[in-house]
Amino acid sequence: MNFLEIESRSHSGEVLDKESWDLDRVAVKTSEIVKKYNLSWDKNQICFPDNDDVLRRYFAAARELLSQSGIYNISTGKIIRLSEAEIDEAASNQRQSLTMGQGADAFTLYARQAEDPRKPGAFGGNPGCPTPERLYYACVRSWAQEKALDFLTCGSLVDVDGYPVRLGEASEALAVRRELTYLNRAAADAGRPGLGRLAAESAVSEVGDMSAFAEGFIHAGDSHLVALNNELIINRDNLVRAVASAQTGVANASLACVMVEGLAGGAPGAAVVMIASMLAANILCRADYHLCHPIHLRHIATSTRECMWLEGLVCRAFALCAPAIIVCDIYPKAGALTKELLWETAANALAITVSGGHLEGVGSCNGLKPHGTGLEARLMGEVGRAASRQGISLQKANEMILSMLEKYEYIFDRPGGYEGVPFDQAYDAASVQPKAEWFNMYQEVRDGLGRLGLSI
Repeated sequence: MNFLEIESRSHSGEVLDKESWDLDRVAVKTSEIVKKYNLSWDKNQICFPDNDDVLRRYFAAARELLSQSGIYNISTGKIIRLSEAEIDEAASNQRQSLTMGQGADAFTLYARQAEDPRKPGAFGGNPGCPTPERLYYACVRSWAQEKALDFLTCGSLVDVDGYPVRLGEASEALAVRRELTYLNRAAADAGRPGLGRLAAESAVSEVGDMSAFAEGFIHAGDSHLVALNNELIINRDNLVRAVASAQTGVANASLACVMVEGLAGGAPGAAVVMIASMLAANILCRADYHLCHPIHLRHIATSTRECMWLEGLVCRAFALCAPAIIVCDIYPKAGALTKELLWETAANALAITVSGGHLEGVGSCNGLKPHGTGLEARLMGEVGRAASRQGISLQKANEMILSMLEKYEYIFDRPGGYEGVPFDQAYDAASVQPKAEWFNMYQEVRDGLGRLGLSI
């Protein structure tokens, strides 16, 4: 579809206010479709093998929701309609492979299958996490130097040279270019100058995103975000982002952050909306690959049972019905210098890997504070490599994850959260190495994973 046709439909579609969209076209419609297709989930079957009928029903439900409701352009207050034929054509043309990075550091992402023996790609960083400039380079370097990671991503700068970053202003444009300068430097200093990146994370608006596309900043072989808003909503900003990368060699990473227990209801409804979001992103976001990031309404973390189940279900449904490159976010509840963070990371990474997804993270402390380090990201990549190398089955992974949940699930209801410590309390910021207490925790959890049957 010509992208100008999407713009045209954004101005000629049915007029609707957002409240009516949220209630009638998302909440009510999703609830009806979940009942129609008899969709449910079992909290003890995080990544249990599904039969093909279950996966096809979820995919069909999402296709029906998207074709009947459409996508709401909140900038124009109108609905973009997509026909079943357009949805199906875009789904059938999803990329099956994508090489990112350059030279010896390039890595190819594939549309993986459940129990796929090919290792998942691992994006290391705390994506989008608000981060002060004083910590930024050391944080990025801590991920760039980890050989278990194949790509680099990062948090968003909240200040530049002591000045706060403001939405849509010059400071945002400068923050994006400063971010990319740090990424380039960290990758080079780690001896991996060609690492592919999911970058321009400091870009909150199209102003910041467009500033990345200048010589010496974002590279061919990198990717940037083109998001859908909650739920099934696009705006002018992201439509501009979708075309900004055309003919640059920079890939579009679609992003949907569907709320579990939000407008879509519980885990089954949220899974339907997530699949529908990705199907829409093929057209509206010109997605080269998809980022799957469910958010639990109460707990936020992707390491909850509901979110891990959703990520796995979505990956397996696409693998069966319309293979795609799907990267799943890992955003644990806990922060650095806690064993709970490491157990959350391991469980989430295992669920994603055996279900056919790729890995991105770790957005420690719910991605809200700069309490993440390269060490838990290393563990994420190591778990992905070990699970694929050993051929861990869905059923075996499910047993292991249920054991891991016992190590951390209690923190979700802990008053005040479990935020751990900032980067510079878990790492020596000068040497960019983990402090002994943090490294010992990592070793202890690695040993525990070995006892469960995962050999790193």
